[in-house]
Amino acid sequence: MREFIVISCTECKNRNYTSTKNKKKQTGRLEIKKFCKFCKKRTPHKEEK
Repeated sequence: MREFIVISCTECKNRNYTSTKNKKKQTGRLEIKKFCKFCKKRTPHKEEK
């Protein structure tokens, strides 16, 4: 069962991306390096609540 998650930048705290994740298999929070259009550079993005 996949659920939608929101991914936000760790530097500027803007919510930039949405994705899906299987909460039964991945219990921790997702962290990915992605491009932030507000910071204009690649920053770590974490999953929000």
